Amino acid sequence: MTNKKQVIGNPLEIGGRILSLSRAIRAGDFVFLTGQIPMKDGAPMTIGSVEEQTRAVLDDITATLALAGCTRDDVVKAMVWLRHRDDFPGFNKVYGEYFPVEPPTRSAVVSDLLVEVRVEVEVVAYRPLQIEE
Repeated sequence: MTNKKQVIGNPLEIGGRILSLSRAIRAGDFVFLTGQIPMKDGAPMTIGSVEEQTRAVLDDITATLALAGCTRDDVVKAMVWLRHRDDFPGFNKVYGEYFPVEPPTRSAVVSDLLVEVRVEVEVVAYRPLQIEE
């Protein structure tokens, strides 16, 4: 077992530009994912309903969790940013489909996002490391 953090996945990039953040970091038994915005073909999804954008975000989160050996069932905390308060019911409906049983704790705020998308989601997962003997 190592006490050092572990970077999960390839560097994130948009439009061929590598971003100065990691996709995910494992620190002990916890996996911290960066805030995920809806992406399509390597670019932010600036069109589409909040439901479509939420599915894109949660599908990407699911894929990143898998890289860390986790599933959505391991998520213990979610932080959500919505551009518009009126998007919450649509977001919440889709979110409930992805976390139907024992959902993680969650905070949600309305915010002016840095990219012209409708939703951003960040999660923390808990998955104990397997100690090899």
